[in-house]
Amino acid sequence: MPQYIGYHFIVIPKEPGAEILMAELGEKPFESFEETENGLSAYIQKQFWTEDVLSDIQILESEEFTITYEFEEIEQVNWNEEWEKNFEPIDVDNTCRVRAPFHEKIDVTYDIVIEPKMSFGTGHHETTFMMIQHLLETDVAGKKTLDMGCGTAILAILAEMKGAQPIDAIDIDNWCYLNSIENAERNNCSHISVYEGDAALLQGKSYDVIIANINRNILLNDMQQYVNCLNKGGILLLSGFYEEDIPAIDESCTEKGLTFVKKHQKNNWVSLKYIN
Repeated sequence: MPQYIGYHFIVIPKEPGAEILMAELGEKPFESFEETENGLSAYIQKQFWTEDVLSDIQILESEEFTITYEFEEIEQVNWNEEWEKNFEPIDVDNTCRVRAPFHEKIDVTYDIVIEPKMSFGTGHHETTFMMIQHLLETDVAGKKTLDMGCGTAILAILAEMKGAQPIDAIDIDNWCYLNSIENAERNNCSHISVYEGDAALLQGKSYDVIIANINRNILLNDMQQYVNCLNKGGILLLSGFYEEDIPAIDESCTEKGLTFVKKHQKNNWVSLKYIN
């Protein structure tokens, strides 16, 4: 069982500071993140940790934010045991239920079984919840689909349950890559191909539906690549950002020829739907 170093950041102002910090740390071998009341906690395997692991994290030098932190070696934890203690099933619009393997199965249209370990995407976070809502409202049957930044592959799994195929699920994080493969198999999905990498993998690809639940900076950076491989009439579902980020996201989408269709909002998080 790997040992971890945990960094606990206090970020002022928290928004959008914590999101920017997470994006920059995501370029390092940090495996998981937890939003806290005052900022962010980030975890890295001890074997990948070095004393200068934060040396080129630019936001730490920014005058716009005040960021302090402390770090600690985390005692070995049975993550599955922690997961079982803290996870409750998620019900979305009485249509889709996200549960762990140890939860009782009940009669619901889409029953998704997820064991995320340290990956993102249980349905608990507002962004995943809203992306599920968008997918429930969208006809994806027979449509070639991309789940970009797939985390646990929960959205790819729901897409297949709704008839989408074939489906590519991509994540830059090795833990997410492995976990997505496990979860796709657990839900008897036969049309999902999981890849480890970033938007460079999209070269020469084309999709009818693109799902991207990542964060503002990565979305803006990769938006042109998404549009390049989105078929005419194709659908782009975006989340991972706050309400105040909408103008930047919308400008990027509309200047590339996309048309806004719908917004979901949960607390201060938002999810947007566009059509090409």
